[in-house]
Amino acid sequence: MTLIFLGTFFLALLSAFVLTRYVRDFATAHGWVAVPSQERHLHSSPLPRLGGVAIFLSFSACMGMAALWALYNPRMHAVLSLRTLLTILGPASVVFLLGVYDDIHGVGPYFKFSVQGVAATILFMGGLRIVNIPVLFGDHGLPWFVGLPVTILWVLAITNAFNLIDGLDGLAAGSALFSTLVAFVVALLYGQSLITVMTIALAGAILGFLRYNFNPATIFLGDSGSLFIGFVLSALALAGAQKAPTIVAVAIPVVSFGLPILETALSIVRRLISGRPVFTADREHIHHKLLQHGMTHRQVVILLYGVSAGFAMLSLFLLWPTGSSLGLVLAVLGIGIWIGVQHLGYLEFGEIARVAHRTFDQPQIFVNNLAIRRASEELKVARDYDQVRRILVAAFGSNDFDSFELKLELLPGEVVPVGPAEPTAARRTGPSFRWHKPGVPKTLDGSAVWSIALDLLSSGNRRRGTLMVHRIYSTRALQIDINLLTAVFPTALADALDRTLAHSPQVIALHEQDASLITAQAG
Repeated sequence: MTLIFLGTFFLALLSAFVLTRYVRDFATAHGWVAVPSQERHLHSSPLPRLGGVAIFLSFSACMGMAALWALYNPRMHAVLSLRTLLTILGPASVVFLLGVYDDIHGVGPYFKFSVQGVAATILFMGGLRIVNIPVLFGDHGLPWFVGLPVTILWVLAITNAFNLIDGLDGLAAGSALFSTLVAFVVALLYGQSLITVMTIALAGAILGFLRYNFNPATIFLGDSGSLFIGFVLSALALAGAQKAPTIVAVAIPVVSFGLPILETALSIVRRLISGRPVFTADREHIHHKLLQHGMTHRQVVILLYGVSAGFAMLSLFLLWPTGSSLGLVLAVLGIGIWIGVQHLGYLEFGEIARVAHRTFDQPQIFVNNLAIRRASEELKVARDYDQVRRILVAAFGSNDFDSFELKLELLPGEVVPVGPAEPTAARRTGPSFRWHKPGVPKTLDGSAVWSIALDLLSSGNRRRGTLMVHRIYSTRALQIDINLLTAVFPTALADALDRTLAHSPQVIALHEQDASLITAQAG
């Protein structure tokens, strides 16, 4: 069998190497090229996109020769299941033709998903299916109405995951090569001859194509290649799961497909968090973020090759599953993914971290929010202007604002009442009241400050002034719900001013002789 494997590999390698050049020239002559017309495109000149044609033809030719050999060799006929081969190659051809059409004319995502779903259903009907999910259901088999959608979901996820990472020269093909080699090793160890032949043929075809696809590429993989490779790998994983132990059948394919699965998961989560459609294209993929960090095109590809190789090596540790090996693989994966995502600097995940951090600060937020709510209620029953001022000082004295200024608009006949001594941190300047937190400069001129101006409009639609709230710029988060300051609180303050100023005692200015008379009477 070793000669068969070596012969298949080198035949696929040589045929893909030769065919890729002819496909490239043929596509260029017919104008079937990808023009860099969008911002997310990283190439600068038109290049053909039909590289998958060479891979498909090379792979199919090798499989055809293997099938003919099995027909005329009874011993090989028992080893190589022609029925399984046709079950995989038939729908894979449909997906390939879909990719070719998309490379030339372009189709929408829903049409592609529909065709891929039909191809996945053919796999299911041919016996290649997910029969159980041990993490959720233990060893219990799934009924067909559950197994069918789960199988379709698996095929669609892996097929489009490889399509999603096809954004740099050689990235999707190289990542698929590592995953294919893992599938080859697993099939070889478990005596799955057909899968072994198919994986080694696919690996040879990909490697022959990479000669023209590695940076600087002269031909792209295209949807014809990425969809075909992804579909075949998803189908081979289903075929390998039929005879392998559960942990090998489930965990190894998931880990070995780590990079495309991670890219897909990050893209979906990012777009959901930011409120964008899931199927929109952007420049926020892993390779785009690495390019933004100053790495060259080739450096990014080589780094991600290393990541794919790391996923492949970790998946092979699961060939001898034990509690310690599984725990070690999960720990390394978790830590590695966490560090990688943090280094990439996605804004969406930074926002999640901010919300999570704010959750830990929730007790202080409760305290500050309650202070504003309590002030709103106390303002409704405030008896005089001096009490209004004390309520404001109490409300803002314990939160994260540094000062405030209450500027009054008096109606005819109203004056600011004379009250007891001002708080040490406050002073009155005409029809206004200023307060600053202890330790904060009395004047914030020259400081980096942001402010909120709250217009005070009473329930009777009378304007009573403005409350200016100030905060010095700092790294500490604002531990208060700002909506409380902009909703009920301004109206409650305006009503309190409307009520207390309207009934405030008036201070009458006396002439000098009247003042001396009062002094004499007091004596």
